[in-house]
Amino acid sequence: MEELGTAPGPQLPEPVFGATDRLRGTVVGLVLTLLAVITRFWGLTQPTDKGTPVFDEKHYVPQGWQVLRGDGWIEDNPAYGLVVHPPVGKWMLALSEGLFGYGPMGWRFIPAVSGVIIVLAIYLSVRRLSRSTLVGALAGLFAICDGVLFVQSRMGMLDIFQAMFVVLAFAALLADRDQMRARLHRVYLEGRIGDSPLGPRLGFRWYRFTAGLMLGLACGTKWSGLYFVVFFTVLSLGFDVAARRAYHVHRPWKGVLVRDLIPSGASLVLMPIAVYLATFAVWFRSESSVYRHVVGTEVGTDGPFAWLPAGLRSFWYYESGILSFHSGLTNAAGNQHPWESKPWAWPMALRPMLYAIDYGPDQCGGGDCIRAQMLLGTPALWWLALPMLAWGLWRMIFRRDWRYAAVLAGYGAAVLPWFFEIDRQMYFFYATVMAPFLVMGLALCCADVLSSAGRGRDSASRTLAVLAVAIYAALVVVNFAFAWPVLTGAPISNQFWNMQLWLPSWT
Repeated sequence: MEELGTAPGPQLPEPVFGATDRLRGTVVGLVLTLLAVITRFWGLTQPTDKGTPVFDEKHYVPQGWQVLRGDGWIEDNPAYGLVVHPPVGKWMLALSEGLFGYGPMGWRFIPAVSGVIIVLAIYLSVRRLSRSTLVGALAGLFAICDGVLFVQSRMGMLDIFQAMFVVLAFAALLADRDQMRARLHRVYLEGRIGDSPLGPRLGFRWYRFTAGLMLGLACGTKWSGLYFVVFFTVLSLGFDVAARRAYHVHRPWKGVLVRDLIPSGASLVLMPIAVYLATFAVWFRSESSVYRHVVGTEVGTDGPFAWLPAGLRSFWYYESGILSFHSGLTNAAGNQHPWESKPWAWPMALRPMLYAIDYGPDQCGGGDCIRAQMLLGTPALWWLALPMLAWGLWRMIFRRDWRYAAVLAGYGAAVLPWFFEIDRQMYFFYATVMAPFLVMGLALCCADVLSSAGRGRDSASRTLAVLAVAIYAALVVVNFAFAWPVLTGAPISNQFWNMQLWLPSWT
């Protein structure tokens, strides 16, 4: 019997579906999780605004509490002026406050847990992408040390929840890719790959179903989750075409169109829509939820849509109000904010956000000092975004490197759609969901440095490559440690505060 992958038979992909060192992978994952727990929970209750929430916590923390204390886990107080996001993120805050009460730990406990989950999911995703526990560990370390993921994990806001659901959806799609290739490999070995020119049916795909569920929750947190629905659906179909071609299906494109397109659409498009609508089930059921009964007051009882049930018309009013709010939040309409930024500034974190600041001797029990918390991307990571993107695009286009295609799909979904709404008021915390894909891409770049040296026979070049990656990883850790005081709102001197402001745009 001829060995697979040797002439004259067709070559097949190597049947490796994930890293093989499971014990070491588990130990490394536990260590990274422990480090994430320590960093996310250390001093979690600071800073506050004299015991109250800071920055946009002032919007979402009270809403979470009102959801918890109201009638049936719904927002039923129209006095809140920013009922402009779906309910999932506010449910998460309500759960957190239900565990620890209306205080800093209550506002931030579940966000911190979400931050830990993101670190673990990034590690597992990159370990699967690279088939290497070492590269996965680098990605996990970068995620721990990224200022954006760190700060957002310690804030009672919505963005960390959306980032968590998106990263979990991404991890599920990677697992689905490997599982489908394993099924095709088995079919090929059994000699059934040519039974149909379209290739085999792949059966129900639980990982893809899970990805759809996570995307629905991402949309149920913030509408921008819709961008990931589009990008990840295209990515999944691209995985399917590549898999059928790799296993020599005669008509791979038609096979995907006939056998994968509808199931993919059901899991990755219809499922998120269904989940999004399901998050409003309690809204429909309640008699006191906000905007639930606007037909006859805000909405007329006649017109071309009078035949629709009043609940659906009220729901449409609710959703159109959210759209109207966001559409009207433009610079042209006079909406300005001193810490506003546009998406071209996000990749290199050129315009961070100041969340809290207090001056005076009372901040450190003596001389003048400052407590400031700033949403700041770790420069050692974020300032390499453009080289990472350039290298990733080159690898994707000219080397057909699927790993970078996957990472860039997530990165692109996080940033590219915002360029079509450039007049809209925007902030750097919108880039929270970019951060996971940034650290994944940087970890893959480190893997390329190591692998390029490893293919040579020169031990000196291999040593130099390992040393370069180790020094870079250490630089990331040192940079994160240096920025720790302004990421956590710890008391620092005026001189040290000025040392933290590296660019004019940071002031």
